[in-house]
Amino acid sequence: MPAVNPDDFVPADEAVIQFTRLLDAPRELVWEAFTDPNHLLHWWGGEGVSITTHSHDFRTGGVWDFVMHDPSGTDYDNKITYETIEKPSRLVYRHGSPDDPDLFRVTITLTPEGAKTLLVMHSRFPSVAIRDQLAREVGAVERGSLHLKRLAEYLHQQQNGQ
Repeated sequence: MPAVNPDDFVPADEAVIQFTRLLDAPRELVWEAFTDPNHLLHWWGGEGVSITTHSHDFRTGGVWDFVMHDPSGTDYDNKITYETIEKPSRLVYRHGSPDDPDLFRVTITLTPEGAKTLLVMHSRFPSVAIRDQLAREVGAVERGSLHLKRLAEYLHQQQNGQ
């Protein structure tokens, strides 16, 4: 996996991983990329990852139930439960699996900066130990960085008609 982006924030003593990216796309398009299943299937999960959506109920209390298929052939069952939807600036959800739906909580904020969008993706885990376990076992920091790299590439393609 590639080196971690210097904008990635992983404090030693807090159960947090945070990513900050300035995306070359308007906020409305970034919002759609995070909330529309037709966009999500093109970029979610990072390089080489594909997803199969079982259901997607985008509303407060709604659930996105999906499987991530990584290039090695490993499947990861995922469950996202939407807690807060403030279009087009803020999205909060619990991310986990069917067995552990509250593995971590994600807050995404989108702030317009001219024609670009400042994205902050803040993930809070129940403990530093759980965060560190996910970082070791599934490469949470590296995968998160690749996840947002793929988002940036997808947004670029969308704006250039590709």
